[in-house]
Amino acid sequence: MDTQQISAPSRAPSAGVVHINIRLTDGYSIISNRLSQHRDMSLLAIGLGTHIQSLPAGRRIGVKALAAIFPESEARIAAALRELEHHGFLRRTRERVRGGRVATRTESYNHPEAAARRAEAGARAGAVATSARAIDPAPAPVRVPEREPAPAPAPVPVPASEPPVVREPDPAPRLVPSPAAPKPPPPPLPFPRRPSAPLFDEAARLLAGLQVSAPLFALSEVDVERLTPGVAAWLERGVRPDAVRGALTDDPPVPLRHPAKLLRHRLIALLPPPVPAAVPVVPLQNCDDCDRAFRSPVPGCCGECRDVRAYADDEPCLLGA
Repeated sequence: MDTQQISAPSRAPSAGVVHINIRLTDGYSIISNRLSQHRDMSLLAIGLGTHIQSLPAGRRIGVKALAAIFPESEARIAAALRELEHHGFLRRTRERVRGGRVATRTESYNHPEAAARRAEAGARAGAVATSARAIDPAPAPVRVPEREPAPAPAPVPVPASEPPVVREPDPAPRLVPSPAAPKPPPPPLPFPRRPSAPLFDEAARLLAGLQVSAPLFALSEVDVERLTPGVAAWLERGVRPDAVRGALTDDPPVPLRHPAKLLRHRLIALLPPPVPAAVPVVPLQNCDDCDRAFRSPVPGCCGECRDVRAYADDEPCLLGA
């Protein structure tokens, strides 16, 4: 009877992907997992970055050149290029080439963090070398002959019968001003930011009519002329005339001896804040390229079409390793 052969257990996982790899000798590229397994980029950006890193140096990678190869639209390709540039896998610079033209140079990075550290270390080394050349050599130290220390002075005996002198603290200065001190000037009366004749006329009529509803506030012609700018400032800030009249004449002191002074004090102390400016509404525009609506103060292109134009192939766009 033959002996039964026992097969070795399979190493393949019971679920998930199974890799069937064949050793490659040509036609392959080494891609870092920092790109292929990036969690913050879209699959389109990861795939486009993998394609760009597999290209030889000098190949065009503009939006129109990529859209002619792949089925994605120019807007999606431009958005993917913007993702790669945001995460450091692409870097676009402008430089002059032969003939005086300005070309866009695009650099592709397989390890953005290591490239940034290398550039920072090179800049730091250059700065250290520059500072070292700028520093003059230190002069030779000068020897000074040592001197013998001077003898300490003899202590002076203090009589034991003399008590220590205790000084009393100086009295605190008085903060009450003297009667002869000049008084500070009174605060200025409010004044409208945009004065106009109709505004001043309405404020003067309001002041002159206070004695109708509040007989205690009978003002002279001079008082009305002096207080008109303050009332005009209130009206300019959106306060209704009835509200101004109530705020100025409500609950007066008894007896009221100087109504004009009370009105001036209330115009200054109770001044309301200015009316906030209205938020401007950004109008709708039609994109010059895709004819879609977008909000902008000036006509032009939407954001996606601007990205397409930024990566357009109108100028040389070279890929640097």
